[in-house]
Formats: sequence, C-alpha cells, structure tokens
Amino acid sequence: MPDAVNEIHGDKMAKQYGFKGGLVPGATVCAYLTHPAVESYGLDYLNNGHSQVRLRLPLYDGSPFEVRIQPRTPSAYASVLYPVGEESVAEAEIKISETPQQAPVYRGDEFGDVKATQLVASRENMEQLHQDGCKAFIDHWTLDHQMANYLRDVSLMAKPFAVDGYANPGFIVGMTNWIMASNVYMNPWILVEAGCQNYAAIPLGSKIIGEISVVELFERKGMNLLMRTSTCSTQTTIVASLLFVSEPYIGFAVLEHWML
Repeated sequence: MPDAVNEIHGDKMAKQYGFKGGLVPGATVCAYLTHPAVESYGLDYLNNGHSQVRLRLPLYDGSPFEVRIQPRTPSAYASVLYPVGEESVAEAEIKISETPQQAPVYRGDEFGDVKATQLVASRENMEQLHQDGCKAFIDHWTLDHQMANYLRDVSLMAKPFAVDGYANPGFIVGMTNWIMASNVYMNPWILVEAGCQNYAAIPLGSKIIGEISVVELFERKGMNLLMRTSTCSTQTTIVASLLFVSEPYIGFAVLEHWML
C-alpha cells in the first residue's frame, strides 16, 4: 500500500524505520483475529460482540499466517495470529456480551472537511483537540470501498461479509484511523491496541457518521494517542465503540470514536 495515507504500510517508509517491509494495516489484522467470531457467532457478534485486540509485533505485507483459537466459554475465545514459522504477533479476546450494552450518546459534532489543512500532530495540537473536540466525518459502506475485503479471495471471508454484505471489522477500525488522520496529520503511525463493542451490524449501503474524542495523552516513545471512537448508521444507532492506542513514530495520544 505505497499510496496509503499512513505510509508505514509501504516498503519505503517502513524500511526507514527499521522494518523489513510494509506493514499490514492494524485494521486488517483486527479483521483476521475476529474472523472466527463471525464464522461461529454470525450476526450475534456483529450486533453484540466485543473484541480487545493487541498488536505486539508487525505482520508484514504478503506474509502467510495462521490464526489459532483458544476457547474460553461457549460465547468467548482468544485468538492468536502467527506468521508461518514465527512467534505470535497479535492476539484478541473475543466475547458475546451477555446483555445488550449501553451505546454511547451521539453528540452531533461539527463536520470536518477532508480537503482542509490538517493540524500537525504535535503535543500542543493534540491537547487542543482534547480540550476543544474533534471534527466528525461521513463515509459510506459499499462493496467497492477500499476496506471492503480483508482477504484477497472474498469467498473466504465470513458469510455475513462475503454473502450478506455487512461491513467487516477492518472497515470499522479503518474508518476510525481515517477520521483520526482527517483531524491531525500523522505519518507514519502504528495501531497497537483496539477495543471494539458492537451494537448493530452495518448493512450494505449505510451512510456512516464517525465522531472521535481524544481521551488521554501519555508518554511512551514520544507522545502516544489514546482515542475512543464510535460509529453509527443512518438510523443513528451506535454500531461500534472503539478504544485504541496509536503509537506514532513522529512523536504523539487514547481516542474515543462513535459511528452513526
């Protein structure tokens, strides 16, 4: 992905930071780790599932891998991703919530302009966003979206995605990254953790509003970004709430994001 907004996914930028090559996007790794949940639980996971994903090491573009499952209960499991012949690089705790979870409240944040000049992701500017809030952005779930597929062979994706056309976790987490990058200029950055609570599956053709807020700024290899995010459909139903940590290599914060 040499033309990606986050150039850590291309070989040139990744090698400048000591990696062997381009990194598979964290949003796509999240989709790999939650794939067994959708295969096993179907819409129950998309409507009421929770995942906590941690990415410890890079997964390189083009590397073969396998996802191993460790059952916890009939409605919960752990998944671990292993590049073939190597140690694990990412893991997730997955569960179906026993009762419906309370969705975040849609705030009605001001919409941003994707063509506007972005703030540089400095400590000062992140503190400003923490205090003043971030802009919301709109996307649409379609089958030609760049995050529509998390596997090259679409037929191998879980049925709710490959056949029924619902949005996959890579799209949801990827939209979070896009909204963050539309508020502040960060290049490159790496997603290291994502927690996602689903409230409703996203059907094909949905118009999605994403709101984010900076929850916390903390120091670790520079300034890290911790954000909470939410995502909602056109019916203003919150469909996912994510908490993720981004570890930029140019300095950085926890984001809160909801989608409508």
